[in-house]
Amino acid sequence: MPQANDRTMLEKLNHEYVKSVQNKDVAWFDANLSADFMNTASDGSLADRKTFLGQIAKGTGVSKIAEEEVVIRITGDTAIIHAATAFTTDAGTSGRGRYTDIWQKQNGRWICVAAHVSRRASA
Repeated sequence: MPQANDRTMLEKLNHEYVKSVQNKDVAWFDANLSADFMNTASDGSLADRKTFLGQIAKGTGVSKIAEEEVVIRITGDTAIIHAATAFTTDAGTSGRGRYTDIWQKQNGRWICVAAHVSRRASA
């Protein structure tokens, strides 16, 4: 059964994750991703932890990113976070996206083990 503060912690981690993408905060990801983390990017590519950290350092091509419609499901020591995003591309166009992050509680702490991102420019 999830602890009352698990949801609060996951909400905080989710918000920090999104802001860390925008801010190219490799240190935050280094501290909060599992050793075997995998990310499926919006172009369909699959990146391991090392590759993902490199992508974060270079920037993702978006700014003013904000999470919306956040749904957190906790089952035992696993949490799945679904959400939408709104952002501005480096070209100045508005965009929308969705993501799913999978978190696992390890040694009393939530750590992200996988992510999947989709995005599109607004018409």
